[in-house]
Amino acid sequence: MWAKAGDTLNRPIFLCGGDLVAESGFVGSEGFPSSYKANSRCTWRITVPEGKVVTLNFRLFDLEADSQCRYDYLDVYSDHSAVGKKLGRFCGTFRPGNLISSSNAMMLEMVTDGETQSSGFVAFFKATQPYESQICGGKMTKSQGEIKTPNWPDGKYPLGVSCSWLITVGPDEVIQVKFDKFVVEADTECRFDFVAFFNGKETDDSRLIGKFCGDQTPEPIVTSSNELLVQFVSDYSVPLDGFLASYTSLPRGSQPPAVGSRARSVPPEPVVKPVATVKPTIPTTTAPPPPTKPPRRNNPRTRGENQRVTPSRPNGNKPNPQNPVCPKTCKRNGTVKTGFCSSEFVITGQVTSMAPGPRGTLVVNISLIKAFKAGRLTITQAGETMAVKLVSRCKKCPLFRRGGNYIIMGQVDEEGRGTLEPGAFTAPYKAPHQKLLMNISKQPC
Repeated sequence: MWAKAGDTLNRPIFLCGGDLVAESGFVGSEGFPSSYKANSRCTWRITVPEGKVVTLNFRLFDLEADSQCRYDYLDVYSDHSAVGKKLGRFCGTFRPGNLISSSNAMMLEMVTDGETQSSGFVAFFKATQPYESQICGGKMTKSQGEIKTPNWPDGKYPLGVSCSWLITVGPDEVIQVKFDKFVVEADTECRFDFVAFFNGKETDDSRLIGKFCGDQTPEPIVTSSNELLVQFVSDYSVPLDGFLASYTSLPRGSQPPAVGSRARSVPPEPVVKPVATVKPTIPTTTAPPPPTKPPRRNNPRTRGENQRVTPSRPNGNKPNPQNPVCPKTCKRNGTVKTGFCSSEFVITGQVTSMAPGPRGTLVVNISLIKAFKAGRLTITQAGETMAVKLVSRCKKCPLFRRGGNYIIMGQVDEEGRGTLEPGAFTAPYKAPHQKLLMNISKQPC
């Protein structure tokens, strides 16, 4: 629906749900760009002409952030039904990548609770040809071939793309895919950038063979039929080299299929929750802090995270537990170059929160500016930026200030968390350091 403002400007009025039947158009949260309403449930059903699919591109996105999208969220489905064809659940302020339905229909459902209203979302939808796009994807009917991310091997894959390849071979054959190279943004749930394989033509969970991300090359996969749908999705940050894979047809029954596998090519460390949701307990004689916002809705893997942990402070009546490994004088070791070479991770970022950890440690949450060297460090999404969690062996060594920007170098523990030993290299970060770190990152240690 469109409203007239003055004589020259037409602006869309976004309502709570509705049926959108068109070749293209905009869809947005009720009242956008004003804040959406509390305690609401809105459903939009998009229909494009028969024989085409719906491509959805988010222009703006701002919903209440939560690591599990339990409070305010947007569900997107590859049909007008909410059964078995969910393309994702989204919240926070990080725009999802392009989404493509498997038919000429798509459904969006937005749910909000009674607190923390934001501006919502606006997205553009259009009808496109199945398994085709401007830069990647397509139909493949030869008995063997290659699939690769856009720009391979000359550059990193683009931000915000969705590519679909439909591979079809003879009726008595199955398809085997082997990866030659694989470097896709890592995440324990493969929420951000990923490649997924489906038996048949539809992105149905029951037909999912595997979903992969990270830098560990997936094992070869084999379909159970003569059709394979491959979908690659990237979001709007951290573009990497991508992948190159080759496929070939095999006689049916020559190798057991891998149907039902949910394997994900991610770092082998155990899953680490990005941000703590329970404040550490320290001795105090004052009233305990109020509880964190309780979960109200169940939700598996989804994007969005911006929970904050408020540092607990001593009340002065009891001393903090002492950490014997902390030196009386804290001094930084080495230079930028030697610290870069000896560290497993090198990042620049802003300190967003600090909280006491076990045995005299300090848990520091960092909003990432840039990762020059990541190693096994777990990097997660928090709002519009990526974030990491670091554990310092000493509460005041190195010395951080909330809101400050720093160069931080350190090691990574078995759970993927960054660790800072006494003497780890840290320094206040300024813009000229960007070029220095870039130059060092290109040099051999």
